[in-house]
Amino acid sequence: MKTIGLVGGTSWASTIDYYRIINEETNNRRGGLSFAKIVLYSLDYGEIHALSLKEDVDGICSLLIGAARNLESIGAGCVLLCANTMHMHADAVQNAVGVPLVHIAVATAIEIKKKKMTTVGLLGTKLTMELDFYKKRLLEEGITAIVPSLEDRNFIHHAIDTELVKSLVLPETRSRFLKIIDALRAQGVEGVILGCTEIPLLIKQSDTDLPVFDTTRIHSLAAVDFALSA
Repeated sequence: MKTIGLVGGTSWASTIDYYRIINEETNNRRGGLSFAKIVLYSLDYGEIHALSLKEDVDGICSLLIGAARNLESIGAGCVLLCANTMHMHADAVQNAVGVPLVHIAVATAIEIKKKKMTTVGLLGTKLTMELDFYKKRLLEEGITAIVPSLEDRNFIHHAIDTELVKSLVLPETRSRFLKIIDALRAQGVEGVILGCTEIPLLIKQSDTDLPVFDTTRIHSLAAVDFALSA
């Protein structure tokens, strides 16, 4: 079994789910008392947020590279950035380490293609929804991502930044998210990517009959696939 390296803390609320899902799935597959080998480097999200406010993209990238290198140095066989938005730095991180980076958008695209879908909605931070680093990866796999209106994008980002990163789940926020999902449905999407690892804290498949892609779970299972591969 290979050791999984997690760059977490972005935020802690979803990093907990990575740890739980990876261990549960490893045990499901191997049985007995077998669980995952994991090393976690948990960043201070406040530091990342402060750099974001200053638009210090290079500073954030340096933090991620430093964390990934530390994980590699203590035996991680792969690296996961435990946040969709942080994948805007995925190529730089991959180039800085000698072990594979398990890319969240690539893993998600595989699951979307299994369902033979080509048009999906994308919910996430404003950077994930508005920049092309995520949508481009999907498009390379023949998947078009549609994002909500500007007003809805602003609401989603605010909810992530002020509620979900603190594991604060509010019914009124869930209701608004479901209305946004319905609006995307009206635009012809076949499913919706929960493209922030905190959104699955709020939205479950049981909340809507439109297929949702839980990127936290998808990414975690891809890590297990890697760790248990020959």
